[in-house]
Order: sequence, then structure tokens, then C-alpha cells
Amino acid sequence: MDETAGDGAALTWHREGGAGEPAVVLPGGPCRGVEYLEDLAGLADDRPLVVLHPRGAPTTRAASRGWWLDADDVVALADRLGLDAVDVVAHSAGTRLALALLARHPARVRSLLLVTPSAAWLTGTPHDGDELLLARDDPDATAALDALLAPPPADQAELLRQRELVAAGSYARWTDRERRHAPVGEQTLAAVNAWSQGVPDDAAAQVLAAPRRPALVVAGAEDALSGRAPVAAYAAALSASLTWIPDCGHYPWVEQPETFRSIAADWLRRPASDAGSS
Repeated sequence: MDETAGDGAALTWHREGGAGEPAVVLPGGPCRGVEYLEDLAGLADDRPLVVLHPRGAPTTRAASRGWWLDADDVVALADRLGLDAVDVVAHSAGTRLALALLARHPARVRSLLLVTPSAAWLTGTPHDGDELLLARDDPDATAALDALLAPPPADQAELLRQRELVAAGSYARWTDRERRHAPVGEQTLAAVNAWSQGVPDDAAAQVLAAPRRPALVVAGAEDALSGRAPVAAYAAALSASLTWIPDCGHYPWVEQPETFRSIAADWLRRPASDAGSS
């Protein structure tokens, strides 16, 4: 559906599941086509979901203003849904948007479910995902590591090639299921670059100074993109609970769907009084 955001730009979203108050889903990528989320392992059967299509994604008509300002779109969506505060489910780069929302509009956040977050930026903890790839000792993992350590892509072709190489290292296993999922969801370099702009130098400090909300971090124990030490530090800095999923990389609903759904559904079924506490 298209609505109007606070700056007059189109706001695109879709709903999954039945009646009841939805949780708001913030996809990652950044600016990746939202179909890569699939149905989040059927999570909408446990709690209705409203998926915000981030600015710059192929299904939207507005360019990103940078993830810090794009958090305003979550407020506009909450207003459209008639929600004073929202339970947020965010994946990867979408967790930055979630934390910008917490810092800039804390009263609009009831709880946070942060899945395989982009973590190192918040605390400055060195990324250690390369150790996970080195431990695998296979050509696909080596190629993924080389791609991750390469300079940022200079054009769309380089972005697509980097994404193709990194894909094999994004999952704990590289089976047919993961291979089918990896290319899903288009992404453009122009959108990625726009998403990275306009972020204040003290963004992390503003997040860490924001009021605390109930938060759960769900992490893959073999997630080379997020790493381990940065995720642990991230959860601690947010006073969040942390659940590790074994034999899992960056996409838990693909790699360990039953475990992911159980964890996420249990969190989202928490009583409103619990979710509203600080």
C-alpha cells in the first residue's frame, strides 16, 4: 500500500496475517527488495505483521534520506495504523532504522526484536566475522571473505558481483535452500549510498542515551556478517536479552525456521504490559 510520509513522499508497506495489532517489520539490505524476508517462517500466523518497504527498495518511489531520517517513516506508518507505540521486528541493516527510531522518537517504541543486527558501529567492537569464515576453510568461504575485505563497489556491476561472492559466507551452510534464497530481493548501489548519508556523528551516542525499551537480539552463531563479539557488546549496550541460534548465519528464518519462529513468536506474544515496561 502507498501512503504519504511526513515529507510528502510515498510510504509503501504491506500487511501479513489476520486481525489484531501488528508488529512493524523493518527489512535490511540496505534497501533490498522485501521479498527476501519471505514470510519470516510463518511468523504472521502468530502475530500480524506490517512490513515497511524502505525508501530506495525496488517497490518504493522515494529515495532514502539516510537511515537516521528514514526512521520518521516508521512514525508515519504507526500513525496510519493508529498505533501510539509499536513492537518492532528489524533485520540486519533495518536494525539501524529501529535504533534511530528509538533515539529520535522513543515514545513510539514499545519493544525491539533485533535479528542478526548490524552491530559493530554501535559500540566500536571490532568485527570478528572473518574468523568464522577462516574456520570454514573452503573456497566459497575464502571468496566471501575476500569480497568482504575488498573496497566498496564503485558501480552496480561491482555491487552485484560482491553480493554474489559474499552470499556463500552469509549462511552457516551453502545448500540448495540457501542458494535459492541468496539472489532474492533486488538492490541498487545508488540506494545503498543514499541510505548511508546524513547520519550524525553522534548517532551511536544518541542511541545509547535513549530510554531503554524491552529488547531481544536474535543472533546466528555462525553469522560472519554480524560477527559474535560485536553482537554481544551491542546487546549489552542496549540492555537487551541475547539468544544465539546454533548452526545459523545471517538469515535465521531460512536456515533454522522452526527455532526462529518459536523465539520470535514467544517474544511478540508477551503481554502488552511487559512490552511497555522500560
